Amino acid sequence: MSDKAMHPSSLMMSYGYRPDWSEGAIKCPIFQTSTFVFKSAEAGKAYFEVAYGLRPAAPGEQQGLIYSRLNHPDLEILENRLTLWDRAESCAVFNSGMAAISTALTAYVQPGDLILHSEPLYGGTIHYLEHVLSRFGVEVMGFGPQDTEETIARRLEASGKADRLAIVYVETPANPTNDLFDLALCRRLANRFERPDRRVLVMVDNTYMGPLWQHPLWHGADLVLYSATKYIGGHSDLIAGACLGAEAVLKPIRELRTFLGNMADAWTGWLLMRSLETLEMRMEKQAANAQKVAAFLAAHPAVHNVHYLGLLTPDAGAAYDVYQRQCAGPGAMLSLEVAGGEAGAFAFLNRLRLVKLAVSLGSTESLVQHPATMTHAGMSPEEKTRLGIAPGMVRLSVGVEHPDDLIADLAQALE
Repeated sequence: MSDKAMHPSSLMMSYGYRPDWSEGAIKCPIFQTSTFVFKSAEAGKAYFEVAYGLRPAAPGEQQGLIYSRLNHPDLEILENRLTLWDRAESCAVFNSGMAAISTALTAYVQPGDLILHSEPLYGGTIHYLEHVLSRFGVEVMGFGPQDTEETIARRLEASGKADRLAIVYVETPANPTNDLFDLALCRRLANRFERPDRRVLVMVDNTYMGPLWQHPLWHGADLVLYSATKYIGGHSDLIAGACLGAEAVLKPIRELRTFLGNMADAWTGWLLMRSLETLEMRMEKQAANAQKVAAFLAAHPAVHNVHYLGLLTPDAGAAYDVYQRQCAGPGAMLSLEVAGGEAGAFAFLNRLRLVKLAVSLGSTESLVQHPATMTHAGMSPEEKTRLGIAPGMVRLSVGVEHPDDLIADLAQALE
C-alpha cells in the first residue's frame, strides 16, 4: 500500500521519517543543535550552492543540513507532513503565524504595489498592511463579502492602480464575523489584472478552518497560510505559523525566511508533529460541539445574533452557495451578539467558569474574547461599525469539553 493511497490522518504518525535514522526511535527525536557536521568540504560547498540559489538542485539531490536557521530535521519532517492535508507541493514553517504572513507578503511586494484584501482581517494582519508595508510604498485596498466581482474590478480600475496589483489577500471565514469570501472569484480577479511579466498571487489565511474544513489551494489560491498556534498546534502550548503552495511559489519566501531567521525551532517542530497525530480527532470533536453550542445560543433570548457556518441556510444566498462549494465542514468558531452592548458582553464574559477568557483559538479548551476591545482594538469605532464588529459581539472558540457542560456554563453566564 503506497503512501498516496492512505489518508493524511494515518500518515501523520510516520510520514517523512525512518526509525533507522535515529537508533530505531519510533518518534522523530528533538534535534536540539545549532549546526551540522559536513561529510566533506565538497559536500558543504554543494549544500551552500543550493541553499543560496547559486544553482538548482540536481535531480534527486536532497538539500543537506547546514545550520538550524536554514533547516533542521524536525522542521523538514514537519513540513513534509503538513503538505498532506492540503495536497500542497511544499511547505515552510515559521515561529509564528504573523511571521508566516509578513514574510509571504514581503517576499512578493515592492514599492508602488497594491494589495487587495478582504475585510475584516485579523488585527495583526491589517496592522502590518496599513502601518508597516505602507512605510515602504505599498498600498492596500479592501473589499467586503457583499462586493461582486464587477464592483471590485471597477473600484480597482477607478483607483488608477490596477496595473500595480500584486496580491489578493483573503481571510475566509473572516475573523471575527465568520463572513465568507469566494476564492474562485478572487482567482478570477487576480487573473484579470495580472500582466505577462507578473502573476497576481492569491494568498489565503485558512486559520479559522484549519487544514481539515477548507482547502484554498483546491480553489485557485497560490498560497495557504496558517497560524499553526491554533488548530494545528491545538493545545495552547506553542507559537508557530505555516505557508503552503507550489515549490516555485515558496522559493522566494523560503529565501527571505533564511535571512529574517524566523523559522520554527526543533522543539516547536517536535510539538507540532505530536499535535498532527490527533488533529482530525480534535477538530471533528470541536465541530460537533460547536453545532450543539450554536443551536443553543441561537435560541437564547439574551443573544441577538449567532454567526456560525453550521447555521447557514439557502436563504443566506451567496454565502450559503460559497459554503457548499468551498467548505468541508462548518468549523468550531462562532461569534454571538449579547444583549446590552459592551456592558452586557462584559457581564457575560466575567461570569463564565469552564470557558476561559483569553485570545487565541482552535485549542482543546474553549476560549472566548471580546473582539471590539481585544483582537480588533486597533480599529476605529467607524471601521468596527462598518465591518459588523458590534460592541456586544463575543467570539467563541469551541473546544473538546463535554457539550452539555459547555452549554451549562454559557447558560448560567447569560442568565
